[in-house]
Amino acid sequence: MNPLLKLALELGPLGVFFFANARGAQLAESFPALAAFGGPIFVATAAFMVAITVSLIVSYIMTRHLPIMPLVTGVVVLVFGALTLYLHDDLFIKLKPTIINGLFGTVLLGGLVFGRALLGYVFDSVFRLDAEGWRKLTFRWGLFFYFLAIVNEVVWRNFSTDTWVTFKVFGIMPITFIFTFAQIPMISRHSLSGTDDVEASEEARSD
Repeated sequence: MNPLLKLALELGPLGVFFFANARGAQLAESFPALAAFGGPIFVATAAFMVAITVSLIVSYIMTRHLPIMPLVTGVVVLVFGALTLYLHDDLFIKLKPTIINGLFGTVLLGGLVFGRALLGYVFDSVFRLDAEGWRKLTFRWGLFFYFLAIVNEVVWRNFSTDTWVTFKVFGIMPITFIFTFAQIPMISRHSLSGTDDVEASEEARSD
């Protein structure tokens, strides 16, 4: 898939979420049917659910498969978004990032407990690392997902809904980019080339 299209599919739903929350009142005035959802956060939640569904459908049409992380994220968004709208309680959509990041962190660190560096399954087509590199990267990302879950809890519990939405869209992504780029030196040290990459990838998965 074209990298720009992939980025648009991944970030587009968040952009829709932010815009719908910021302009929820105006959207409800322009489209009276949206007023049935309630306040801006509920309009934004409904728009987020539609946008992420469209994103998954387009991604599947383009690639004929769905990566596990976007798929899990989409399912959690739809479940917690439906609870938010049905119970008219924005607690559920605010808990969604905590649940997703906590789940990913638990899966990654839990895999290490059983000797599985699971990031090796996800990213081995992107770059090749030795077994130690995959273990380090998996451990770091597992902790980082827990960090994101904690940050989400701190923000939504202590700040307004609008602040939480803004931070979710414009705060989490820069933090994630910074963390990702910070892993480059370690990735470089453990990168493989030549005939050793296949053996190392298999070792990372089963060691």
